[in-house]
Amino acid sequence: MTKLDGKVALVTGGTSGIGLATAKCFVAEGAHVFITGRRQPELDAAVKAIGKNVTGVQSDVSNLADLDHLFATIKQDQGHLDVIFANAGVGELAALGSITEEHFDKTFNINVKGLLFTVQKALPLLSDGASIILNASITSIKGTPAFSVYSATKAAVRSFARNWTLDLKERHIRVNAISPGVVPTPGYDHLGLSDEQLKEFVDSQAVTIPLGRVGTPDEIAKAVVFLASDDSSFVNGIELFVDGGMAQV
Repeated sequence: MTKLDGKVALVTGGTSGIGLATAKCFVAEGAHVFITGRRQPELDAAVKAIGKNVTGVQSDVSNLADLDHLFATIKQDQGHLDVIFANAGVGELAALGSITEEHFDKTFNINVKGLLFTVQKALPLLSDGASIILNASITSIKGTPAFSVYSATKAAVRSFARNWTLDLKERHIRVNAISPGVVPTPGYDHLGLSDEQLKEFVDSQAVTIPLGRVGTPDEIAKAVVFLASDDSSFVNGIELFVDGGMAQV
């Protein structure tokens, strides 16, 4: 039997990178998966790449009306949810002296507000004993130049996991955070770096990782599957670092 046999899962931001890799793993483990994305062409491509047992719903997590439509669709199609991977997020570089209100609002609206209301609005559909996984980051505990706003959002995500574990304990719903290290994805293209600068950044980070390399989306996805499945039935409220040891030593 597969680890998520018969489960219904939601992956927000499931059109590329960690979200897409996780959706593929969920399906491979027997789940029916709903994925969201802000742009329909990318959403259609992701659904095609996953191939089966997947439903794409165009949705911006920072738009509460979009979230209402998303959960109405899930309710009509499947009736309930067993797993949420709240993955949708954005990150852009901005040093303290360059931070704008627009930069702050965009980052917090998606990474914090969007994640909060994704989980809140899913509650009526969540089965007792469900698993919620929040995508945080090692930046919540490590300083990174020009990345303070993003890092602050991920610290908030980690805090959500601790508090929601208690809010949902009567329903035996587990809430855990996963904190990836350096994992190049298409999202890195939005950091505002040239291709050469991006390569230099990734190479410079790799040498600081005890394993000597950066991670892959599939490696993060396998850890999310662990937190989503009964393999982690006594794991609750944690932050699981999947970072090659970067933030641990």
